[in-house]
Amino acid sequence: MKRPALTALAIPFLLLIISALTPLSASASAGASQNVRFLLHNGSTRSVTVNAKYAPLATNLTYHGGAVEAGTTHTYAIFWQPTNNVSSTYHSLIQRYFGDIGGSGLYNNNKQYKNSSGQYPSTTTFAAAWTDTRSYPESPLLDSDIQNEVSHAQSVNGWSSSVNNIFFVFTQAGEDLCFDSSQSQCASNAFCAYHSYFGSNTIYAAMPYAYSFSCNGGTGPNGDQAADETINVTSHEQIEAATDPLLNAWYDSSGAEIGDKCAWNFGNSSGSNITLNGHPYRLQKEWDNAKRGCVLTGP
Repeated sequence: MKRPALTALAIPFLLLIISALTPLSASASAGASQNVRFLLHNGSTRSVTVNAKYAPLATNLTYHGGAVEAGTTHTYAIFWQPTNNVSSTYHSLIQRYFGDIGGSGLYNNNKQYKNSSGQYPSTTTFAAAWTDTRSYPESPLLDSDIQNEVSHAQSVNGWSSSVNNIFFVFTQAGEDLCFDSSQSQCASNAFCAYHSYFGSNTIYAAMPYAYSFSCNGGTGPNGDQAADETINVTSHEQIEAATDPLLNAWYDSSGAEIGDKCAWNFGNSSGSNITLNGHPYRLQKEWDNAKRGCVLTGP
């Protein structure tokens, strides 16, 4: 994404966001200056900085010198759900997905996106899951609350930060999440999910309950629409983080990451479009520089 100048923050902080508006539903980035870019369902882009617009997403990704999640990435699921207000198979299906995606053709597509040493994201493994039933400190939640939850989960479970560790925070049904206290960019009015980092290398993704916030990409194949919708946006964030964990690695001339360029592009109208480890999923495609297009399996 196009990187706005950082102001008034001691720690670099940018967000890559999937927009949840209807018809707006794809990707955005927000920094200290609150610059936001929305990708529409039809594949066009609308980048907004006080209504300014940027060019369409037409070019390949280019490398900007930053880290990638080289080698094996370890994925952690944090289910922050005080009243367990989620669908009955929500946890199990998300965890199944995390166990299935590593070594798949879709994740294999990341191998063309290398760091300065020629290393690339080769696979991912599901490291652990933890359910937190502590009450939310406020509603809507703020991004600072998500960061604090990651730190809390690390403290409780002995998990550590690394460019190769990513922490997904899943909240429960109906719980809104906003970028900041102005509540201008929230799950209820702007995005479906986002990934970012804090400190030097704590990589995380904020995952509101997609089914509550108009993030429907078509009927999923697992009999749990809430889980299927969240898994779709989870895949988007996971693969973007693999190729751009610190937001300074792989993106195109308009600032779009590997998933932004293919957001809400499934290749069919409904049902399963990919099988991972024998299990059906409905996942958005990812950008393939070699093919200059969106794919469900890599080169």
